[in-house]
Amino acid sequence: MKNRVITISREFGSGGRTIGKKVAEALGIPCYDSELIHKFAAESGFDEDYIKDVGEYAPGGFLAAAFSHSAIGPNNADYLWAIQYKIITELAEKESCVIVGRCADYVLQDKADCLRVFVHADMAFRAERIVKEYGDRNKSPEHRLKNKDKRRAAYHRFYTDMKWGHAQNYDLTLNSGTLGIDRCVEIIKELY
Repeated sequence: MKNRVITISREFGSGGRTIGKKVAEALGIPCYDSELIHKFAAESGFDEDYIKDVGEYAPGGFLAAAFSHSAIGPNNADYLWAIQYKIITELAEKESCVIVGRCADYVLQDKADCLRVFVHADMAFRAERIVKEYGDRNKSPEHRLKNKDKRRAAYHRFYTDMKWGHAQNYDLTLNSGTLGIDRCVEIIKELY
């Protein structure tokens, strides 16, 4: 029997990472989030900071829009994508777990017994939360939220050809602003 894996995709500031960690803790299974960065770095030889900077962003500018990534040849981002795909697949084969982000919903769609979750919330909830979690920055919280979500959506679309956050691509979508973090955790646990 395949391992049971929960993937958590999320809007920036919605609490998806926190929800994933709490679900994993409650179920007694590992949660892979920042731990994935360590694994990608060990496998690729790239610095962890470099992976954090480019790992969730679609390659390219106007050239990426004009040419597919396969038409112009693989680049560092494509190399990291291949490593990411391999490591996520290996983790799902090895054990039941929670995987936060990194297009795990797409990677595991046919490889594991997978509950694909998307966590979202309104702008006010997320803005308040990121100021609490990450502190004040030079840019407004709303600008940071829009920019991060735009980059995540572009990365997801570039490598999966699926629309990030589109309800049909997930088994469950949760509004953490309305339900609260702890209720989201309970709902996911009930469905596990």
